[in-house]
Amino acid sequence: MKFGPVAPDDALGATAVHSIRQGDLVLKKGTLIGPAEAAALKAAGVSEIVVARLEPGDVSEDQAAAEIAAATAGPGLRTDYAFTGRCNLFAETAGVLIVDKESIDRLNRIDEAVTIATLAAFKPVVEGEMIATVKIIPFALAGKTRDAAVAEAKKANSVIRVAPYTVRRIGVVSTLLPGLSPKVIDKTLKITATRIAPAGATIVAERRVPHDQDALARAIVEVLNEGAELVIVFGASAIADRRDVIPMAIEAVGGEIEHFGMPVDPGNLILIGRMHGAAVIGAPGCARSPKENGFDWVLMRMLAGLPVTRSDITGMGVGGLLMEIVTRPQPRTEPVIEQKGRIAAVLLAAGQSTRMGAVNKMLAKIGGKPLVRIAAEQALGSQAAPVVVVTGHEHEMVERALDGLQVRFVHNPDYAEGLGTSLRAGIAAVPEGADGAIVCLGDMPQVDSGLMDKLIAAFDPDSGALVVVPSINGRRGNPVVWARRFFNDLMSIRGDFGARYLIGSYAEAVVEVPLAGDAALTDVDTPESLSAVKAEIERA
Repeated sequence: MKFGPVAPDDALGATAVHSIRQGDLVLKKGTLIGPAEAAALKAAGVSEIVVARLEPGDVSEDQAAAEIAAATAGPGLRTDYAFTGRCNLFAETAGVLIVDKESIDRLNRIDEAVTIATLAAFKPVVEGEMIATVKIIPFALAGKTRDAAVAEAKKANSVIRVAPYTVRRIGVVSTLLPGLSPKVIDKTLKITATRIAPAGATIVAERRVPHDQDALARAIVEVLNEGAELVIVFGASAIADRRDVIPMAIEAVGGEIEHFGMPVDPGNLILIGRMHGAAVIGAPGCARSPKENGFDWVLMRMLAGLPVTRSDITGMGVGGLLMEIVTRPQPRTEPVIEQKGRIAAVLLAAGQSTRMGAVNKMLAKIGGKPLVRIAAEQALGSQAAPVVVVTGHEHEMVERALDGLQVRFVHNPDYAEGLGTSLRAGIAAVPEGADGAIVCLGDMPQVDSGLMDKLIAAFDPDSGALVVVPSINGRRGNPVVWARRFFNDLMSIRGDFGARYLIGSYAEAVVEVPLAGDAALTDVDTPESLSAVKAEIERA
């Protein structure tokens, strides 16, 4: 690949290495230079531009990324189209992520130009979640390097795959001691049902028996006979030894104990057994909580039909200290004290509207009002305060469109680099007194203050509702309410990607608010969509 500065006329057919902003000219990094671009550069007074040009035997960054991604993707995955040298892999189904770490390491050592990053192995993933990314560092890759990476990936049966959930029928047995409230059992069952729901599993049999070896043994057999494929035992007292009530009950009816204890905290006192071909889990006390713990690590693998061996358990120590994870803050660090209702609004209105042609969609009008003003007025009419508007492209015109409104402006000079830059600018501008932010899009004129208030009302840190998303017939839309504890994650987003993948990463903190209509799904990206939305609003 040739790389270096050339005159605009000599750049034809090459790729711009850097973004250029000069006068009215905005040329994005990665743009293929054609006659129109060369003319625009000269008209703007640019005499030299740094470009990359493919040589014989090279393949483009996008082609290389797409082909390497396709070679690594195993069952349960799909690849997205490659863009700017990056090809992302997404889960086609809910399940547990399986990663061949040694293969990934070998691929990343082939050449510094080839990089592959994945989520953690054995992470539960949801359909549509981004689980890996292949990124080619330069603008082109030598064909022989691409070939070596593809060949290496094909050596493995599957470098990356998703094991779908296969165990659907769960039995639960709870033991009782004096002083254990029935409400505790009821809550445990509800939490367990919620925990297994993403896997499509349900509780098909349940028993409550005295904390006694014989009674427990009979109950386990009963729920297995009722069709349970996996049994979870919640003891009224924690398992203290292999000779305690729960392990002895399993062995009394022909079962075996495969492992007791695990180097994950919380979750140390877990027991894994097997009876009549089905797994039996002696749950640790933390399994009564909805917060992530070692029980989740074992349970989700088993729901995917994956073996959980003694070697697997003893290998969980590194990363097994879960005391400080974002969804389980501990007193030994200063907690983020969030309260219900103190929510700011971040309105993103910085984009270039490339699909609208020459029109800035933020300034396109419906009923005589620009889209951005409609969105800002609805945000101001909601319970959110203050309203922060992120501007970028034609920011002076956007700000004039909002004259007279009590909003706070923050300008994003890097708007051309993608949505992530605007999200970072908006979140950084949220005042310290706010416990969260509802992130709104300026091109969704049908999102009104009532819809926003429904989402804000569902935000409840005390019950674990830390991310609130609208849901229409199972499809998630916008806007989204985010608790302050996720601000650092939002600030880390790069490129033209939104925060949707974070929702999958923190599934236990997400609550969906079912809504009627398509307001939370409908944005204006093209002249056709503008006409359709305008017609729908005028009919209402």
